[in-house]
Amino acid sequence: MSVLLETSLGDLVIDLEVENCPKTCENFLKLCKIYYYNLNAFFNVSKDFLAQIGDPTATGTGGESIWSILAAESSSNAPSLRYFPPEILPKLKHTNKGTVSMAVAPALDGQQGGCGSQFFITLGDNIDYLDGKHAVFGHVVEGFDTLDKLNEVFVDQTDRPFKDVRIRHVVILDDPYPDPPGLIKPPASPTKPPDNSTRIAEDEDPLATLPEEEEERVRREKAAAASALTLEMVGDLPFANVRPPENVLFVCKLNPVTRDEDLDLIFSRFGTIMSCQVIRDKRTGDSLQYAFIEYDKREDAEQAYFKMQNVLVDDRRIWVDFSQSVSRLNTHWSNDITRGPKRPKGTAASGFAGREDLEKTRRYRDEDSSNKRSTGGYGMVFDVPSDRGERTRKRSRSREGTSSREHRRRRSRSPPAPKSKDIRRDDKQHRNHMGERRRSRSRSRERHSGRSGRY
Repeated sequence: MSVLLETSLGDLVIDLEVENCPKTCENFLKLCKIYYYNLNAFFNVSKDFLAQIGDPTATGTGGESIWSILAAESSSNAPSLRYFPPEILPKLKHTNKGTVSMAVAPALDGQQGGCGSQFFITLGDNIDYLDGKHAVFGHVVEGFDTLDKLNEVFVDQTDRPFKDVRIRHVVILDDPYPDPPGLIKPPASPTKPPDNSTRIAEDEDPLATLPEEEEERVRREKAAAASALTLEMVGDLPFANVRPPENVLFVCKLNPVTRDEDLDLIFSRFGTIMSCQVIRDKRTGDSLQYAFIEYDKREDAEQAYFKMQNVLVDDRRIWVDFSQSVSRLNTHWSNDITRGPKRPKGTAASGFAGREDLEKTRRYRDEDSSNKRSTGGYGMVFDVPSDRGERTRKRSRSREGTSSREHRRRRSRSPPAPKSKDIRRDDKQHRNHMGERRRSRSRSRERHSGRSGRY
């Protein structure tokens, strides 16, 4: 007679000693039939010793026999015993790994001890310490690899696995005993563990029971929380739970000729604007084709978001979204993609460029550069001016202006003013005097050299 236990680590097939332990085997089979062991957790796992299960409370103090359960469900007032006497036989010993035995409860508080529902499986050979103390009623014949996995699980100080290993389902392969009176098989296996445990089984996904949309939402929230924690650790965020401002709009796909004043005039009809700035390149001053607009109230920003989406501004259909950056709450401010030096207070709009905003800008700029024409509403087509030629002409004009200024500066340099007659006369006398001194020194050297030659 065999029973299949489907656990979270694998399957176990147990052969029962029906002839040697009939009462113990009947109790075990009938408990399996009413799904008593389904979703029970191994609450005691000792390496190379045993793994204990069968207590619905997972505390080691619960569990009862099938007759105690039936007596409690019946309307009779006859006293019921929680345990039944153990069937301990000297010939059945804990010699081999995979021996299945009923745990014998001691007599406490005047109650008779015995066997209830708890049983254990040995994880090692020759455990003679248990002989004569616990009733052997079966042996594992298949699933020794599952026992090896169970033997290697990590446990806490109470020998309970950190990740619950549970019996997911029990299949009775053969039952020779008739059902006792009052036994009713449940229509389905339980879906919730009997113990209020928050631990997760080895192969259990806590999101598997959720709807697909809810599961995807929870996964996204967990991924975002992990990313935020990483950004906080590297210093990009002041703290992980920071949220982007709700009164700041991110506007992209702008025409390079659009100025701050133009956007301020267009968007000011929705409410008071605290700051409006088109982000520009630091070196060239060219527009990066996106801007940030900060409103005084969140309601004004929402109204502008709904009204200005895909509106034509300077022959460009702009894209409006809420800012996804929290740079304003950080101590670093930048007017470019890379982080720059600190900026003074009051230039808040220039520091809202976040990762998602910049990715949108790059994508929309690529779309604009690849498409020569922009389609408007009702099938109208507008020619989109390219900013590449405008940038080239602007740089060439800048170079021409620089060269012309340099040329004018060169021509403006006049020769030095002529000296007066007195200054020229003094200079001539000075030169003559210096020449006379040089000639005198030369004659003196010649005399000394001649005198030294006489000796």
